[in-house]
Amino acid sequence: MEMLNLSLPATNRFATGYLAGAPEIQRFFHYRYQDSTDYEARLLELQNRTFMRKELAGCIEKYMERFPSSKEVKASLTKLTNQDSVVVIGGQQAGILTGPLYSIHKIISIIALARQKEAELNIPVVPVFWIAGEDHDFQEVNHIYLEKEGDVQKVVYPEKVLEKKMVSDITIDKEICIEWVEEIIEALGETNHTKELLAFMRTSISQSNTFVDFFAHIVMALFKDDGLLVIDSADSGLRSLEKEIFVSQIEQVTQITSCVKEVQHELADEGFHRSIDISDQAANLFYYDEQHKERILLEFDSVKQCFIGKNGELQFSRVELLQIASEFPDKLSNNVVTRPMTQELLFPTLAFIAGPGEIAYWAELKQAFERFSIKLPPIVPRLNITLLDRSVQTDLQELGLSLEDVLAKGTEKQQDDYLLSVKDPEFECIFQHTKEQLLENYRLIELRIDKGLSPLFEKNQANILKQIEFMEEKVSSMLMEKHDVVLKKFSRVNHKLHPLGAPQERILNALYYMNHYGISFLAELTNLSYTFDGSHKVIKI
Repeated sequence: MEMLNLSLPATNRFATGYLAGAPEIQRFFHYRYQDSTDYEARLLELQNRTFMRKELAGCIEKYMERFPSSKEVKASLTKLTNQDSVVVIGGQQAGILTGPLYSIHKIISIIALARQKEAELNIPVVPVFWIAGEDHDFQEVNHIYLEKEGDVQKVVYPEKVLEKKMVSDITIDKEICIEWVEEIIEALGETNHTKELLAFMRTSISQSNTFVDFFAHIVMALFKDDGLLVIDSADSGLRSLEKEIFVSQIEQVTQITSCVKEVQHELADEGFHRSIDISDQAANLFYYDEQHKERILLEFDSVKQCFIGKNGELQFSRVELLQIASEFPDKLSNNVVTRPMTQELLFPTLAFIAGPGEIAYWAELKQAFERFSIKLPPIVPRLNITLLDRSVQTDLQELGLSLEDVLAKGTEKQQDDYLLSVKDPEFECIFQHTKEQLLENYRLIELRIDKGLSPLFEKNQANILKQIEFMEEKVSSMLMEKHDVVLKKFSRVNHKLHPLGAPQERILNALYYMNHYGISFLAELTNLSYTFDGSHKVIKI
């Protein structure tokens, strides 16, 4: 494999400025991820804090018992108990079949940066992936996109979930899931790796009970030899370690919200839109309704000094909610504001791996972190990766397309230009002139006929126009068929590098690459030499 580093714009203006180290953006963070001395400063900060290392390692070890393991995983668990160890961490929702490629890229980023920092700082650095299993937006995780029938199509997992359940609570019908995955793999076409992939998926599904299990099983089977640790944010064992954190968040509920809103005002003054949707009454916590298996967002009524469900379905005094946090922490969970704070209070984080959107919303948390006497960790942009097949490389060369242009904008304009170049403009003008003449002649006839014939006249005119347009379409279809080989190359390039008008990693799924290059292909990507400089990585395969 060969890797190219390209300079492409980030997906949002804030992330672009962050990558460039713009002072007006950098002031919303405590550390510069590009500066090696800032990692040394971060280590000093972490040394002055205490963490429940043994308890945390024990919790993760127990959670990971159900998934593929290795001696490297055991070594990582041992490292985590070391007082000098730190972690590189990042997280994502548990997408079916691992979701879009960027989830895999985030894991690769975590592993690669952990290795680099362990070598540079000469301390134990553990790669950790935080699965957002407490998320309840099933529609975001129940599908993948695949190239089928000459187009990129959305393929939705067939089981319906009507309740607003956490993803960790959504069970999988193994028979339905296996049948669905088999159909997808069959549509990908048989290769030398297909039988192995089918066996791998059947094993993963048979050993999984929920969406999160299925996600974690695949991830650990792929990356266990890299010493990756995973933990579900909805794990009850983890919840028990969060008791005191919940208590602090409840006690400082109004301060946390005001801190976030104050930073949002400062960002607005710099011309940036807020990333976190937060109201003045936000409690930034969910309560888990066990009866309905549903998370209910809490708000804080400052007049009554109580916590209420967003739709008024429940109510707790501050004392009652503090008691729940202390005795039944599994009934509470974080939202987008408090989740990063909880994560950073639990883990000795050297660096957090973030996508472009995450960079923007972490900036809004700076003052809230300071309220808890901690700092934002160095926020390191995850690796942006495009996988470039050899066949697509050939198509690019034969079409004379620029890789950078295709990655940024797709091939639609170049394809349109090509069609214009092969069309006969005079022929199109003849059709247009014929239709205009017909309409003009029919207008003259209409002036001379009996009004009673008007409905029949209009129908006759429409039929003749329809026949002319039918011939026009036939001529266009013949042109497309004549140049079908070239047009298919444009489509192939676009579907692989800029599907549905978006970057490859935001749409396509890893299953295609596992089927074509083997199950171990994704893990092999961790062995490449990456620089975390914001450049776009194109990996030729």
